[in-house]
Amino acid sequence: MTYDTVSVIWETIQERFYHMVKELTDDELSYGVGNATIGYMIRHNAEVEYLFAEWYFGQELPMNMEIRTSRGPAGDPNSYTSIFEMLQLIRESQEHIGHAMRALPEQSWHVPVKSPMGTITPLQAVGRLLYHTSLHAGQIALLLKHTNPNSVPARKPKTVSTTLH
Repeated sequence: MTYDTVSVIWETIQERFYHMVKELTDDELSYGVGNATIGYMIRHNAEVEYLFAEWYFGQELPMNMEIRTSRGPAGDPNSYTSIFEMLQLIRESQEHIGHAMRALPEQSWHVPVKSPMGTITPLQAVGRLLYHTSLHAGQIALLLKHTNPNSVPARKPKTVSTTLH
């Protein structure tokens, strides 16, 4: 029952994130602040899903999965400039953790698990992942708005008089 309930919310957030990324271009993946690029954030988000699948759901990392973003953007010299590769990566990470969640026995969803991030239940881990994905989606939207040379500048807000007559 827990997976059935969680999966509706999980799939909604993941689908929205995937479709947002799908609309990006290769060039937009390089938009960012310093090394914190959109491509980096997408890569990082996928890696965190892989790590959570391992830590909280007992699903080992695939042999070909290399965790590159764990030291922050300054510690990752890679550039992520292929939207095709980013879409493939997040599709695979979502499938990987989705499989892990489906395989978790019902009674294990509420049992605390010790990990490098602390001790939480798999259900709490899903909550953190949803927050994490949403946080990076917002950062990506902000970067697109403020670093895209083709974006239209925001209109200045109208001044509202506070003088009483």
